[in-house]
Amino acid sequence: MTLVKYLLKKFIPLFIGSLLFFAFVLVLVDLFMNLWNFISNGVAASIVFKIMLLYFPKAVWYSAPLAILFAVSYTLSDFYANNELIAVFASGVPLIRFTFPLLVFSFLMSFALFFFENKYVVPTYAEKVELQDLVLNREKSLNNDKIVVISEKGNIIYKADFYDNSVMRLYSLYIVIRNEDKTLNSIIRADSALWVEDKWRLSGATKYTLADGEILSGSVDKETAARLTEIPETFRNNTISVETVNTKEAKEYIHHLKKAGLPFAEPLSVYYKKFAFPFILFIVVFLSIGLSGKTRKNVMLISLASCISAAVLYYVFQMVTMLMARFSLLTPFMGAWLPVFLFVIISIVLLKYART
Repeated sequence: MTLVKYLLKKFIPLFIGSLLFFAFVLVLVDLFMNLWNFISNGVAASIVFKIMLLYFPKAVWYSAPLAILFAVSYTLSDFYANNELIAVFASGVPLIRFTFPLLVFSFLMSFALFFFENKYVVPTYAEKVELQDLVLNREKSLNNDKIVVISEKGNIIYKADFYDNSVMRLYSLYIVIRNEDKTLNSIIRADSALWVEDKWRLSGATKYTLADGEILSGSVDKETAARLTEIPETFRNNTISVETVNTKEAKEYIHHLKKAGLPFAEPLSVYYKKFAFPFILFIVVFLSIGLSGKTRKNVMLISLASCISAAVLYYVFQMVTMLMARFSLLTPFMGAWLPVFLFVIISIVLLKYART
């Protein structure tokens, strides 16, 4: 217990300090990237400061892996440099047992990082993006054009030239209705459709059906009209970044893409990444333990260089796997989790050959 207290007493202040430092650097980088735009649009300093505060949770989330990697690496390298681990190893305590509290801490922090991102990072970052777009005059329109939406598991297909979100109206609308066996039932052509209460009310509509080789036209019957219940939100220009929403909203968005027959591999891989990314904390502790003790000189410099190199290598590899998932060279699940699996193996190998 004394060794655990001593280890955590040296590690935790380093972790907190490096976490705040890296987060502050990321906030400054984001500020400098947008500084000219803020000045050009005459944004008040108080608004800029609020944007920085809203970005801070996201910066903490980004910084956590790098901070814990540096803190563990520096702590253990300092132990090696001061010959403190000689006494630990001489007393029969192996490296893995001595560092086990760090592994437990990082494992718990992985879960904490996931919930922190889902509950705090997502809403604050979304508010930051919304406020920044507002002050920089980058307002997003929900109107949409050239729309195709699949409903009722492919039994109803909507095609419209334009959707006006302000009045919830579709223009130049075609509706293809299919039977359960996916054969053509009928086609509806309407000048427009207005969302009223819980269904679309058609204007200038004509229903075309095929009977005995002849095309018959007529009005839209009540039974067919009652089936036109696809909600207006489906027709909006609602392309979102899965990274800016919580897991529940991301799952609903991916379900919408699947339902509409749109590509969903990339957002699905990002959705899985939400679960995979926090476990990088657990991985980097393994890396830190394996990389520690490689030198007794320039401990801080070597620790910083090793943690940055390992983190960059992980992020680059993750970018590659996510890109492969986007082009269906990997499944979305493997695109998000393959870096985690691979670096766990690398960490175990490094730990096996760590100096004890």
